Amino acid sequence: MRIGGRRAEPVRGHRPPGALVTAAVCLSATVLGSGCVETPHYTPYATYYVSPEGDDRNDGRSPSRAWRTLSHADDRAYTPGDRLLLKGGALFKGPLELGQGEAGRADRPVVVGSYGDGRATIEAHGSLGISVHNTGGIEIRDLRIVGRGSAYASEGGIDLYSDLRDDRKLRHVVVSGVDVSGFRVGIQMGAGGRAGFRDVRITDSAVHDIKDMGLLTYGPEFGPAAPWSYSHENVLVSRVVAHHIPGDSKSHHRHTGDGIIFGSVRGGRIQHSSAHDNGWRASSKAQEGPVGIWAYDSTGVLIERNTAYRNHSGNKVDGGGFGLDSNVSDSVVQYNLAFGNDGPGFHAFTSKDNSAHDNNVFRFNVSSKNARTKHDNGELDIHGVRLRRLQAYNNTLVTTDATGPPPTTAVRLVNRHSEGIVLRNNILVTESGPVITANPGYAPDQVTLQGNNYFSTRGDWSLEWGNRTYRSLGDWRSATGQEMVNAKRVGLAEAPCFAGGELPEITRVDAARLMVPACGRVADQGLDVRSLFGVDPGSRDYFGTPLDRPLIGAIRPAPRE
Repeated sequence: MRIGGRRAEPVRGHRPPGALVTAAVCLSATVLGSGCVETPHYTPYATYYVSPEGDDRNDGRSPSRAWRTLSHADDRAYTPGDRLLLKGGALFKGPLELGQGEAGRADRPVVVGSYGDGRATIEAHGSLGISVHNTGGIEIRDLRIVGRGSAYASEGGIDLYSDLRDDRKLRHVVVSGVDVSGFRVGIQMGAGGRAGFRDVRITDSAVHDIKDMGLLTYGPEFGPAAPWSYSHENVLVSRVVAHHIPGDSKSHHRHTGDGIIFGSVRGGRIQHSSAHDNGWRASSKAQEGPVGIWAYDSTGVLIERNTAYRNHSGNKVDGGGFGLDSNVSDSVVQYNLAFGNDGPGFHAFTSKDNSAHDNNVFRFNVSSKNARTKHDNGELDIHGVRLRRLQAYNNTLVTTDATGPPPTTAVRLVNRHSEGIVLRNNILVTESGPVITANPGYAPDQVTLQGNNYFSTRGDWSLEWGNRTYRSLGDWRSATGQEMVNAKRVGLAEAPCFAGGELPEITRVDAARLMVPACGRVADQGLDVRSLFGVDPGSRDYFGTPLDRPLIGAIRPAPRE
């Protein structure tokens, strides 16, 4: 159980003179707004080149007249439409800083990238790699950014930060085709006060061999009643991979080893991305642990078609695949795959006694062989002080027993004043553990389970509800009133007949087809949630197959022969 508020801590890095000493590191694409000042002695739409074969006495306006050093290029002020291009395959000593009074506009961004063959490398010895402060209209493309020396302990690779004193959102920042390694945080976008960024695109990039966190967005402390609580708007992360981020065994006061984190975002999407093999050095004394892909202090977030696997935690909590954490609302986690994580495949959690964790959905996700070391977490963990209106439907959650007791459960429900929790049309399979553990027990007006399929492969079916253990679906239904709709008994306790066997274990990102039901026992048995409850169930299954009838689980059964 986590203690206190779960927030991501940015690195403290170098800032331009007079700015706050708070750094942010960002990874693929972001869109910032204006805030630049025209500098008349520079012609708009100019392209400047930097090459190891160049000379800083040149004007930099062509490859044959290139500058030699990035420090010389850094002394220039850039205006809307300018481009700064570094020779592909070459190495340049950083950092590069773009501050208020230069850079671009949303319609005429300043572009920093490579020319020629391959990507140029910016190498930062004990410093950040690229800093963007209080300005927008920036595109960072096709670069390698490598940290050396103390950069791994204290700096960020790409740092986007705004501490403007108004609530203006800087527009248009794009980060694309970058590879970031060797820093404490790979890519970070942050804000102080009411400022922030909007129209941000981070795409086709990798953050790896980072100490603490791969990709992070953050803002000031969340206030449920404050419209500026969300610093960033319209943020897209797509085709980004965060891997081999070990965490810090000496950071006992915070979580480290995370993959991709959305904090303080209104309207964001994480898609077609992956977080894997992270968190193995996270502190064993910390009260919070890392998670692969997750959000906190955010609203309107969509996390879809991603993978999270082999993520770890050095302590007793977390180490999961996907999460919606404190103060997340109106968000959806769908069509994702989680396997082989230390903690739960998917979790919903809040430590805040407020109404801000509200109206979230987990649907059409596949989860296999998670809770490897956090045995009591299960594949789906719903746990917190005050969760409101949370739906989990059409998920396939299959768990095998981890090494050591207790046996792993498919779903864990921990009630602390939560309400409106609904689980429908899910496939829940365990090896020997209870299919659900609810501790303490939920009252019927707090949680509703309808139309789910519960199965234990060893045949010793059990479900723990409060202080009681039930040995059959019928007994549990009669005692609690669960799995009933309009006085009709619903729900199943049937073997799903998976294509991969009775208890398939996913160990590769291309192995979700092992979870396709291969016989008719659960086919056509799902509840019609649209007509019964007014819930839009979605039009496609996990693999994108159109759905023409109600479904149990995330994947449409194989056609009958």
